[in-house]
This record gives sequence, C-alpha cells and structure tokens, in this order.
Amino acid sequence: MPAKAYHTPQRQAVYEVIWESGDHPTAVEIMDRLRNRGQNFAYGTIYNSLRYLVDAEYILELKLGDNASRYDANVDDHHHITCKKCGKIDEIYADLPKEWLGTVAQETNYTVDEPVNFHHVVLKGVCANCQS
Repeated sequence: MPAKAYHTPQRQAVYEVIWESGDHPTAVEIMDRLRNRGQNFAYGTIYNSLRYLVDAEYILELKLGDNASRYDANVDDHHHITCKKCGKIDEIYADLPKEWLGTVAQETNYTVDEPVNFHHVVLKGVCANCQS
C-alpha cells in the first residue's frame, strides 16, 4: 500500500492479500487467506479495512452480478470478463470502441467527453477451460 495511506497493520494485511491474489477475492475469501497466514481479524475489521481501502482508492470493489463484492488491487482503468460456467474472472485491457461511446451518448442524451473509470464494464462468456 502506498506510504501516504493512513494504514494499520490490519489494513496492510488485507491489502497484501488482495495484491497477491489473482482471482479478485471476496471478503470471506480474504478472511480465510488471512487465517491461513496466522492472522485472525474480526469480520468488522476486515469490512472496515476494505471500505477504507476502496474509499482511499487503493483497491477496487467489483460488483460482478453475484451477491458478494470482489476486490481488485489493480486500480488502473480496465474491464473484467466472467465465465458463466465456473465463475473465473479475468481482466481486459482493450479500449472500448469509440462507436460504443457514441451509442451510449445517443441512448442516454449525455455528452461523453472521454472514457473514465471504465473498470465497471463487465462482460460474460465461457472461458477456454469450460469450452471443452
């Protein structure tokens, strides 16, 4: 976590679990991984740490259609794709087509200046492992 953050050992531990993961863990998965490391924090501590880290923009909270939020330490603008069969989540770095932004502007009657914070775009499909 960047040095400018007001962080506690608990926040640092939560951040490290998310940073080291490649699977966008839920709060429960984060807690389980902390326990596996010998770090036992109360649920409230985990949730408060997650809220702080999201609000301070050190992590992203992803709402991908299931009930539980997932967390991502990659705060660069990017998209996600989820497998409808196994639930795997991957990151996408492709730019959105300018035509799509024009369609959004036309449908919503907004003037779209530039794509900002498009990490909320989520696509669904079937991953290569589930296609066989």
